[in-house]
Amino acid sequence: MRFLNFDMVKNHLRLDDEQAQLEHELVCSYATAAENAVLNVCNRDMEDFIEQYGEVPAGIIVASLLLTDDLYKQRGTASPTSVYHLPSFDINVKPYMRLTQ
Repeated sequence: MRFLNFDMVKNHLRLDDEQAQLEHELVCSYATAAENAVLNVCNRDMEDFIEQYGEVPAGIIVASLLLTDDLYKQRGTASPTSVYHLPSFDINVKPYMRLTQ
């Protein structure tokens, strides 16, 4: 994970200590995948956010947590567009999307 941390993800997923310990590797994989997906949707990298805003914006963190939660709870196959149907995902990511390079 690059800008999320395990305690933040654990609290967001409402995992108790025992469950968090058992699923630590899986949760970290989902969180890393979510971070990467959000950065890809924005067409940016973490360093770009830090350079422009001094930190990773809260909206990007929230979108990453929402996607982590979806990956954790929906452990099956999903369509490529399903990420856009997550509540609050669009509203948190759109302001930071770079449409051209």
